[in-house]
Amino acid sequence: MGKYKEYKQLQLNTLAPDVAAFWEQEDIFKKSISTREGKPSFVFYEGPPSANGLPGIHHVMARTIKDIFCRYQTLKGKQVKRKAGWDTHGLPVELGVEKSLGITKEDIGKSISIEDYNEACRKDVMKYTDVWNRLTRDMGYWVDMEHPYVTCDNNYMESVWWLLKKLYEKNYLYKGYTIQPYSPKAGTGLSSHELNQPGCYKNVKDRTAVAMFRLHDNEKSQSLFGSHRVHLLAWTTTPWTLSSNTALAVGANISYLHVQTVHPFTGKPIEVVLARDCFSRYFETDAASAELAPGNFRHVLSGSYVAHEFFHENMLKEQSKELVRKGKISHWHIAGMIAGNQLTGLSYEQLLPFAQPYINSENAGEPFRVITGDFVTTTDGTGIVHIAPTFGADDMRAAKSAGVPAMLVKDESVSAFEKLVPLVDLQGRYRKEMGEFSGEYVKAEFLDATEKTNETERLKQLSGTALNDLVSRIVTRTGEYLSVDERLVLKLELEGKLFKKETYEHTYPHCWRTDKPVLYYPLDSWFVRTTAARERMIELNKTIQWKPESTGTGRFGNWLENLVDWNLSRSRYWGIPLPVWRTADGSEEKCIGSISELKQEIAAAKAAGISTAEANDDLHRPFVDHIVLVSESGKPMYRETDLIDVWFDSGAMPYAQVHYPFENSEQIDGREQFPADFIAEGVDQTRGWFFTLHAIATLVFDSVAFKTV
Repeated sequence: MGKYKEYKQLQLNTLAPDVAAFWEQEDIFKKSISTREGKPSFVFYEGPPSANGLPGIHHVMARTIKDIFCRYQTLKGKQVKRKAGWDTHGLPVELGVEKSLGITKEDIGKSISIEDYNEACRKDVMKYTDVWNRLTRDMGYWVDMEHPYVTCDNNYMESVWWLLKKLYEKNYLYKGYTIQPYSPKAGTGLSSHELNQPGCYKNVKDRTAVAMFRLHDNEKSQSLFGSHRVHLLAWTTTPWTLSSNTALAVGANISYLHVQTVHPFTGKPIEVVLARDCFSRYFETDAASAELAPGNFRHVLSGSYVAHEFFHENMLKEQSKELVRKGKISHWHIAGMIAGNQLTGLSYEQLLPFAQPYINSENAGEPFRVITGDFVTTTDGTGIVHIAPTFGADDMRAAKSAGVPAMLVKDESVSAFEKLVPLVDLQGRYRKEMGEFSGEYVKAEFLDATEKTNETERLKQLSGTALNDLVSRIVTRTGEYLSVDERLVLKLELEGKLFKKETYEHTYPHCWRTDKPVLYYPLDSWFVRTTAARERMIELNKTIQWKPESTGTGRFGNWLENLVDWNLSRSRYWGIPLPVWRTADGSEEKCIGSISELKQEIAAAKAAGISTAEANDDLHRPFVDHIVLVSESGKPMYRETDLIDVWFDSGAMPYAQVHYPFENSEQIDGREQFPADFIAEGVDQTRGWFFTLHAIATLVFDSVAFKTV
């Protein structure tokens, strides 16, 4: 029997190279597997890192934990295969290539072809492989680096297509037009689990506004307020969306007050409506809010007004300071109380009339109306919610239910068909309909340092209107860029439509790759119907041994309890193309699940005289984009241009790493290498790799993908 070599002193700097050389010369790692052929297996999955980035100390720590468990099971006599993997698609690669080429996403297909761009990505994905291999050897991590799975290989991609077709056949894959988190700087939508990666929600300080929406003087309003000129108060943390307002939402069972008071910026008499429970947020009162009732007043005798003039830029004259103390108005009179459902149906003047909704027979409806919303609360704001259906999921749902159209305008750049778009483009900039604001980024964070400097200089030169003159004075005085939000709030102030403005600190989601704010944006996206299997995913999660247990029952379990459908679409270039072909009218579609199936469909399209395209050995764009198929009724079918979420790539690794089901079917069907007995990654993968592994295994195989994590 062999004997372990003995050392008189523990000198790791000399011991490590000796051991590493011995392992390499004697092929010890391979022997640890081959000598256990036929023995019980211990299945381990290696989460794929990206080789276009350098490894860090956290990789060393994670690999140490993985290695300890795998070696322990090997010492117990089990066969432990350990296949390395490379995550080669997605934004890290694309953004790195764009930076090195000095281009942006908008240049792809123009100054550089998709083919050349993707070739640059292919070369970039493995640029640090040697560094990773050296680290792997130096730290003594046993994993098969000679035969890794690579997510951009055709075999891997074909297995992913097979999984997607299985989801399609089970009605788990569908297309929908919804409001989704969207990253203008990355140029693509994001899934909910991407939005919940650690650090995505950041504390930000935004300019907020309480805007005044003037009610139309008609029979409906007169029945509630007589002939008085009344404004509804609505609070927003995103003033840039006010130009897309088409409705105001109230709570049906919330009580609202009709208040006679003074305008905090002009001192003129005004009448406003806000929720009773929000009253003390804006008005100074000695009485508890529960005692507020019609007839109550403070410093306003017999309902009369006290009018005072205020300086511009909210500077009060010395004799008028008593009107507003610490942001609250001291002069008011409650003229009436109204239930929320009584306000429903009231119409109001458009706040910022830059554009009108493009209404036709399909989306006809009357905009600028008061509707009800089950999401309206009095926790903050005024109890009246500004509704911009193009930039909020609740907004779109409530407006659609009430028959209120969204602020969509016709895209004049498209002449072949009628395309309606929001007032903000996919780069996060206002469209031409926004007049003096057209072409500007709605978030200051979207500008780089040079762009911000140039914009600041431009703002200093503005003139010709009251707003331009004011902006120019402020920017010249401060030397700082004034955001779109701040300028829109100033515009409202000058037009007498602003009740209050302040800086508000809150958390806001950012793109996990670009570190820039996301927008909630209307997108045509493909989804995985994960909600259909939510209960089964929760049930199977209870069979997984989580270490610590609290991660599985808490962080991961809570995530499953609040699961939404998985936004699969990515509007990018380097990744796995969505294998769905549709007719132009969307009435017929096919999901392709293999290369052989694709070739058969191409042959059928040729026979029908639809296409002359040939199947390419590469399943990436642009090669699959050129392929036109034929529908059952003989119509041409074109591929949906989107790629899939790169997290689906990594979550498909149990099957795609062995080219299942086209090869090695026994490893999955026979449970030789599925599910995993053990996986280990950082807690940040709870809503990343852990979730996608679990979702795909449940939806396609009705199984867990891993037993212990």
